[in-house]
Amino acid sequence: MEYSSMNKAQLQAEYDAVAKDFEALKAKGLKLDMSRGKPSKAQLDLVSGVLTALTTPEECAVEGTDARNYGELAGLPCARRYFAEILGCKPEECFMGGNASLTLMYDTISKAYTHGLLHSEKPWAKLDKVKFLCPAPGYDRHFKISQSFGMEMITIEMTENGPDMDAVEEAVKDPAVKGMWCVPKYSNPSGCIYSEEVVERIASLKPAAPDFLLMWDNAYCIHEFEGDFVPFPDIIGLCEKHGNPDMVVEFASTSKVTLPGAGVACMATSEANMKYLMKLMSFQTIGYDKMNQLRHVRFLKDKENTLALMKKHAAVLGPKFAAVVDGLERELAPLGFASWSHPKGGYFVSLDVMEGTAKRTVALCKEAGVVMTPAGNPFPYGKDPKDSNIRIAPSLPPKAELEAAVEVLCVCAKLAALEKLLNK
Repeated sequence: MEYSSMNKAQLQAEYDAVAKDFEALKAKGLKLDMSRGKPSKAQLDLVSGVLTALTTPEECAVEGTDARNYGELAGLPCARRYFAEILGCKPEECFMGGNASLTLMYDTISKAYTHGLLHSEKPWAKLDKVKFLCPAPGYDRHFKISQSFGMEMITIEMTENGPDMDAVEEAVKDPAVKGMWCVPKYSNPSGCIYSEEVVERIASLKPAAPDFLLMWDNAYCIHEFEGDFVPFPDIIGLCEKHGNPDMVVEFASTSKVTLPGAGVACMATSEANMKYLMKLMSFQTIGYDKMNQLRHVRFLKDKENTLALMKKHAAVLGPKFAAVVDGLERELAPLGFASWSHPKGGYFVSLDVMEGTAKRTVALCKEAGVVMTPAGNPFPYGKDPKDSNIRIAPSLPPKAELEAAVEVLCVCAKLAALEKLLNK
C-alpha cells in the first residue's frame, strides 16, 4: 500500500516495523561507500596492460618524437588523433592534458578570469558580475569550480532530454551570463542523454555575451553498460555550423576507461581557440606526460578496440546497476513516494525520495554504516530546493556489498518518509 493512502494508525505500525529493521541493520556494523563514482578493482584489473605498454627505450620513439623528452605542447599527434576519433572532431582541435579533465576545466575557467577568452572584452575578474548556467541535478565538482571563482550560479532544470532550453535561451539574453556546464551523454547523475533537438538548440544559441563559454564535459561518451554504443554529435562542428565556432570547449578523459589516477585527459575546441589557449598554456607548461599518452595509444589503439574494452567494463557494471534498480523497484515502488532514473550508461542512478527527506535519509544511511554523496551536492551551492535528490554510485562496491547498501538506503528512505508523514 502506498504511504499516501495509509491512515495514522497504519503509518505508525509501518514506522514501528521499519524502525525495527533499521536497528537490525545498524547492529550489523556495516562500512559501505557509495559516495563517488569510482571504478572497481575488477575494472582496474581489466586494463593492467596499460602498465606495460612501453617496456624499452626504443618504444618511446613515435613519429620522430621521443616521448621521454620536452616538446609537443598540445600532445603527441597520435594521442590527438586517437581522441579526435573518439569525439568525432579534428586532431587539430584536440589538446592533451594530464590525468584529469577536471584540471583542464578548472584551467579554462581560470584563464577566462585572468586573461579573458578569445572574444572577451576584458578578463572576467574585472567584471562586476559573472553568471553561469548550471543544469541540475548535475555534477557537483562543476558547481564547486564556479563557486570557487565567485560566480553567480543559475539553476536550470534538467528534463529527461537535457536542460530546459526555454529557460536557457531566456537566460543567455543577459550579457552577464558567461557560460553553461553540460554533461551531454549519460548526464551525472540522472544518466539522461541530451536529445538531438536540445543539442541543436544549444549549438545555435545567440548569447548576449560575445565570450559565452559552453563547457561540454563529455565524460561518459563511450560508457554504455547496457546495449550498443550510442553515437553522439560533434558539438564543435555543430557550433561552427550555427555560427558559433568558438563558443564550446569539450572535455573527455580515460578516467573510467583505464586508470582514474593515471589516465589521459583531452580538451577539444576550435582551432582559433586552440591557438589562443595554447599561447597561455605555454607560460605554465612545456607539455603534459607524453609517456602516458603513448602508453594509452599503444594500449587502447583506436575507437573500435576501445569500444570492445568498454563492453568488458559493461559486463562488470551492468549487474551492479541492475541490482540497484531492482532493489529500488522491490522496496520503494509499491510505496509510491520515490522515483529514480533508469540509465543505460554512465556511473550514477538519480533517486528522488519524498520531498524534504533527502538529507535525513543520507544521515540515517551514515548512522547505519553506508556513506552516500551528501544530499544537495548535485545542485548549485549544495542546496536542493526540494531536499529530495540522492545520487547513487554503484560502481565501486562488490555486488553483495552493493545489495546490502541498497537495502540500507531503502529502509532509511522509508523511515525518513514515515517520520515526515507522522509529524505532519
